[in-house]
Amino acid sequence: MKNFGASRQHILNARGTPIDCGRPKVMAILNVTPDSFYDGGRLASVDDALKKAESLLAEGADILDIGGASSRPGAEEVPVETELRRTVPVVEALQRRFPRAILSIDTWRSAVARECLDAGAHIVNDISAGRFEPEIMEVAARVGAPMVLMHLQGTPRTMQADPHYDDLITEVTDFFLDRIRAAREAGVVDIVLDPGFGFGKTVAHNFTLLDRLSDFHILDLPLLVGISRKSFVYKTLGVSARDALNGTSVLHGSALERGAAFLRVHDVREARQAIALLEAMNNDIFL
Repeated sequence: MKNFGASRQHILNARGTPIDCGRPKVMAILNVTPDSFYDGGRLASVDDALKKAESLLAEGADILDIGGASSRPGAEEVPVETELRRTVPVVEALQRRFPRAILSIDTWRSAVARECLDAGAHIVNDISAGRFEPEIMEVAARVGAPMVLMHLQGTPRTMQADPHYDDLITEVTDFFLDRIRAAREAGVVDIVLDPGFGFGKTVAHNFTLLDRLSDFHILDLPLLVGISRKSFVYKTLGVSARDALNGTSVLHGSALERGAAFLRVHDVREARQAIALLEAMNNDIFL
């Protein structure tokens, strides 16, 4: 099974658990927030999160990505105490109930990353790529946790005010080069790159990023694509986020063909189906 458009295979060491990026992986979104753009407020308790996690794992999720602070456009910061209160008990409960599951903490805060890693998380997924709190890189490095470094122009509160680039792909690539250097200097060994679909991007920017996703293989690191039910999908189709699953699946196919190693999704079963169909086509199993 090959990662369709990638130049080489990578195996991440998630605190002793190997993640083979040779076959695309599904990162399932598990938001314990009241205000995320699609699923906010659905998980009101630890028990709710455990039930949802059980369903996501049964559908084939490779990683559970726990988020306790919304990063939707216009989102205001929540106090660190609130984010800790939302995430740490969930990570602890997930680690107890599903000890073999790979857990990612979606945060830019070093304190949240530290507490969740101590509670059993394996990966740090930082939308700021270590810019908001640089010490988060040292926190991840200290325990050997891989980091997802995402490109973001501005902040969640301001990012969609007026996104502008003179040369989108070059600027995102330069951003990654800077952030990779910072992560390496902090001691982070395993890195995944996320172009940041919807984070300081227009609809046109998002489609350009997707079309030219394979350009980022020059950096020789696994790529994560997070486009699930995002506004550039549903606005293009003239529907709501609730009705954007079909469009998401179509674009997942394009991302996979261009070498995405991870799909970050709300809908695990459909993402697994997209991977299976592309694998069948690319491996010529019917010839």
